Amino acid sequence: MENQLRLHYAPDNASLIIRLALYELEVPFETVLVDRATREQDSKAYRRLNPNGLIPVLETHQGPIFETGAILLWLVDKYASLGPDISSPQRGEFLKWLFFLSNTVHPELRQFFYPSIYVGDDQRAIHALRAQRAITLPVHLAKLDHQVGEQSFLLGSKMSVLDIYLCCMIRWMGLYPVGHTDWFDLATTSNLNNLAKKMECRGSVVQSIKVEGLGATPFSAPTLANPPEGTAT
Repeated sequence: MENQLRLHYAPDNASLIIRLALYELEVPFETVLVDRATREQDSKAYRRLNPNGLIPVLETHQGPIFETGAILLWLVDKYASLGPDISSPQRGEFLKWLFFLSNTVHPELRQFFYPSIYVGDDQRAIHALRAQRAITLPVHLAKLDHQVGEQSFLLGSKMSVLDIYLCCMIRWMGLYPVGHTDWFDLATTSNLNNLAKKMECRGSVVQSIKVEGLGATPFSAPTLANPPEGTAT
């Protein structure tokens, strides 16, 4: 069926961003658990969907889509919701922040979480990379805090996929890697703190809390996920 979507996910992974967007859109979708405990993302079947072996993948009538930013942009354009359309005066503003989140903030988080992928197993190199990211990530957050300002959301009065994307990353900054989160303090960015609390009240987040075991305050005061199925790490 044209409108049938299938989300390949793991709890509290980047697929959470897509789940939240789909709940906001109120479109029907199926979920397929990718078992990280058995490295199912490296299986031949999953690599046929995403040759990079990363989560998530969204299967659509146009084929499987991977990369979080690409999926979000496809959803915005497909359903004419959760972001300005191509004719909107805000389209450029939307695109630049979407790509900032997907091309700058998200990759730097991955470097902080999985440094050995980028610098090998040398502990000095790992420490140096994490130390650098502990400097650059707060700079990015300060820019985003300034962008929100006294507005309700990143783009003004209307929530978009940008806010979903950002709040999920804020969650992970406060949790991972366990024992290496002392650089992060959401209270230093009061506008982002307010945004996180505001987003926690949305129905999409309440639904996701239940199905992924995220805890009552997943963005403003996150706790490690306790999902009913699968594993977050």
